[in-house]
Amino acid sequence: METYRVIGIMSGTSLDGIDIALCDFVQKNNIWSFNIVESQTLKYKSETENKLRFSKELSGFDLMMLHNELGDLIGESINNFIIEKKIDKSSINFISSHGHTIFHQPSKRITTQIGNGANISSATKLPVICDFRTVDVSLNGNGAPLVPIGDKLLFSDYDYCLNLGGIANISFENNQEMLAFDICPVNIVLNKLVNTINLEFDNEGQLARNGKINLNLLNELNNLDYYQIPNPKSLGIEWIESNIFPLLSNYNLSLADKLNTFIEHIAIQISKLINECSKNVLVTGGGSYNKYLIERIQHFSSSKLIVPDKTIIEFKEALIFAFLGVLRYRNEVNCLSSVTGATENNIGGCIYNAF
Repeated sequence: METYRVIGIMSGTSLDGIDIALCDFVQKNNIWSFNIVESQTLKYKSETENKLRFSKELSGFDLMMLHNELGDLIGESINNFIIEKKIDKSSINFISSHGHTIFHQPSKRITTQIGNGANISSATKLPVICDFRTVDVSLNGNGAPLVPIGDKLLFSDYDYCLNLGGIANISFENNQEMLAFDICPVNIVLNKLVNTINLEFDNEGQLARNGKINLNLLNELNNLDYYQIPNPKSLGIEWIESNIFPLLSNYNLSLADKLNTFIEHIAIQISKLINECSKNVLVTGGGSYNKYLIERIQHFSSSKLIVPDKTIIEFKEALIFAFLGVLRYRNEVNCLSSVTGATENNIGGCIYNAF
């Protein structure tokens, strides 16, 4: 039996904040089990959130400054987390951090996650594993999604693992091969729409529920080229800004109608993949709290949607990035070519020992 205690860090595209999860992993007879011991989400201060939101417009110099600044912030947040939760620091093997994605254009072999691992290590005096995507992109892969190896080894009881975050992604096994890809935007779009009335999010989808579907907009959304492309494939904020937001702006609709129509779009795209009887779908991510969205997905699908407890909903990605770090630490494959389209399976992640 082998055991690991890791702090997993995730900062998602929806800018909810920094997810921190202290995770225990045990491998016994080649089977992995886990426990999320402690967890916390640190909301970004408005100044940091704005810097991240507009980071693509920064100069190279200023982006590197933000890279260091975010690394320092993550390191400081981990130190506070360890103190607040009364964690024995000596029990922690390492920190595993996803970072915050700024650029993701795998067709140009570009992917950038900031939050300097050296700074995190320097601040915490713990080893840090980060930068999980670049090896895969260098091998002509999408560098995403990375979660499927965790779904395969930690959540094998489910037929599908569906994450409703800034972008919806799914993973499942087909003919003993793991498949996964980004489906469509979710919270990046829904949150941006309600930000116009100074709301962070549409609580339980109540605003959307009161809207009406605009069939012309719905058809345009469903006919976007991305949905015709076979997997493996992934989405980045650049695609959303170029394709989704201009399309929504073309329609002079109420906020409720736009929300309702976009949720219908999400539900239709997801249901195409999970419309099978006797299948179980684990649903996590912030979108799983949107009751109206869950209802619409269930309306179109014959599968059973299972929303787990709050800790798994909110910290599954931090958990799995902690696990990706474990695999990197063991020098084992943590990125699957069947998922990303890379020329081969690979081991992603840089290790920093800045002390």
